[in-house]
Amino acid sequence: MTLFERLTKKAQEHPQRLVLPESLEPRTLQAADRVIAQNIADVTFIGNREKIMAKAFELGLSNIEKANVLDNEDITVTEPYAELFCELRKSKGMTMDQAREIVINPLYLGCLLIKRGDADAMVAGALSPTSHVLRAAFQVLKTKPGISVVSGAFIMLLPESCPFGEDHMLVFADCAVVPDPTAQELAEIAVATAKTTKNIAGLDPVVAMCSFSTKGSASHPRVDKVIEATKIAHELDPELKVDGELQSDAAIVPSIGGMKAPGSPVAGHANTLIFPSLEVGNIAYKLVQRLAGAGAVGPILQGLAAPVNDLSRGATVDDIVNTIIVTCNQAIGDKNL
Repeated sequence: MTLFERLTKKAQEHPQRLVLPESLEPRTLQAADRVIAQNIADVTFIGNREKIMAKAFELGLSNIEKANVLDNEDITVTEPYAELFCELRKSKGMTMDQAREIVINPLYLGCLLIKRGDADAMVAGALSPTSHVLRAAFQVLKTKPGISVVSGAFIMLLPESCPFGEDHMLVFADCAVVPDPTAQELAEIAVATAKTTKNIAGLDPVVAMCSFSTKGSASHPRVDKVIEATKIAHELDPELKVDGELQSDAAIVPSIGGMKAPGSPVAGHANTLIFPSLEVGNIAYKLVQRLAGAGAVGPILQGLAAPVNDLSRGATVDDIVNTIIVTCNQAIGDKNL
């Protein structure tokens, strides 16, 4: 069973309430039609039902009528969410008039549905810039307890001929969000990524804190940051199998790991690689994707109090369906189902 076959099956067994705020975007509607047809999620659109159904009819979609629709321009519908948002932001000086104006924005209203307990997860970004999606999520949902930073992981689907990884998978982070994390942030990224490894990749996380040094082979403040991050990660999650600092070959090649870091519970067997900066993570996943012909599933946003994932504005219908499946599985993992 492939990764997405397994994730699809789990989503069908535990359907989550998914918000799609970009309700008139054609690719999103086409993806939603497939998701509804396959019973992957209970879909809620934000917008005007007549306009959404007209667009669905124009696209020849037959399942959209089964979705829920929340009208963001109906004050009788939005008023409870405006009250909630005003309460959440009152320390920032938010007034009810301002809150009523902001909740008309589907991105904010989608996050407020989750915050109020009326939905489980959201996928957006086919029309909206990443900064807009993340701003709404930060202001409404914030981060998980003990986590102060949002990061982005990629699941690398390696060719069957590749001898590394587990079940032909490795998980890389952060490859999408934080340019130069502190030691504390790097530790939090490691803990959050371990959850992605478990809940999405379906692997027991074995986490390598990567550097250009292995166990003191080099001395530099950037190495010190990784060593400190490893210590903090142990404190944040004493049960987590995590070690560092490790060079990438020492992390995934058993013979090199055994030679450079004898006795390490991680060296040579890592399935989750945490990179010391965004530039390293981004370069690494793109090189593995292109040189090894690996699939790259992501970015999967981690650290938010509830699952919200951002799409590329160039996303295909398949990309959106896959992102929805991953997001639903994040919500399932959060509930320990």
